[in-house]
Amino acid sequence: MIKLPSVPMVLRQLFKKPATNFFPAKNLPSTITGFLESVAAGKATIHPPIPTPVKYRGKILYDRNTCIGCKMCIRVCPANAIEFIPETKRIRIWVTQCVFCSQCNDICPKDCLHMSSDFLLATEDRFNENMIVE
Repeated sequence: MIKLPSVPMVLRQLFKKPATNFFPAKNLPSTITGFLESVAAGKATIHPPIPTPVKYRGKILYDRNTCIGCKMCIRVCPANAIEFIPETKRIRIWVTQCVFCSQCNDICPKDCLHMSSDFLLATEDRFNENMIVE
């Protein structure tokens, strides 16, 4: 008798709820711009947005008034995404370098760093003002 170890796994996957978000349309449109025009005209609908999970690690938020300039976040950042600005004794975070590990949030003694639920961060310009947190 031949054993097929993948058969139970395939059967479980058939009845499991998908882990990814739905495409905004039920069926793939011929062009995205055409689809967005039909949504604006009210001819098509978009799936409602799915809320982010509770402990989602999105773009970093920085409260510069609370920061004391201890540089602990710089020491623990594995991606070297945090830079110290000596003139102001504050930090600058390069979001394009960040790996969203949240270690800087955990080590901050004043709790001035937080992870937001922002996840639409794609841009073609790595020096865009939305990609630098000060």
